[in-house]
Amino acid sequence: MLVLGSRLLNLPIMGLQTGTELAYTRSALINPYNLVVAAYEVGGPLIGNKLTFLRAADIRELSSAGFIVDSSDEFISLEDVVAINKIYNLGFQLINLAVIDNKKHRLGKVIDYTVEVGNLIIQQLNIQRPFLKSFGDTELLIHRSQIIEINNSHVVVRSGEQKPEPVRQVAKTYSNPFRNSTAPVENINTNN
Repeated sequence: MLVLGSRLLNLPIMGLQTGTELAYTRSALINPYNLVVAAYEVGGPLIGNKLTFLRAADIRELSSAGFIVDSSDEFISLEDVVAINKIYNLGFQLINLAVIDNKKHRLGKVIDYTVEVGNLIIQQLNIQRPFLKSFGDTELLIHRSQIIEINNSHVVVRSGEQKPEPVRQVAKTYSNPFRNSTAPVENINTNN
């Protein structure tokens, strides 16, 4: 199932053991190397002011009540998981990142993304067009297969323009099979 990434923010995190709300999601921690939500920064009364995360691998499912986890033991700090710490230290923010094509044309900026709930892989980027280009279309959807490069300043996507096909040369001499036929032509009488 695909959902907008913004719908997964401020989402309750429910504990399976207690059946109560343990925390809520504040922001997504996105791995820029593979466009996967690695973890969510969480907050709530149990958390306090500590910087705390919920790894995507520890989420059992998404229900109408929110994310379901086993218990509050699933919450981690930055020192607990080295991979989460490395991604956090990159400081990567996908939202408001500029988007250009491989011909250096500005397409707009990322305003949201579509994520697959089962594995939290980002499938599409929602792009807000620049003001002058927004008269024709206000938003673009860019599939992850169109992305060429991601860095801290912009996302580079494959241009939608197709290269023109080369013109094939037509042979200057050709024979008309109806005029140069060496087979005898039979007289066909259509008036029987």
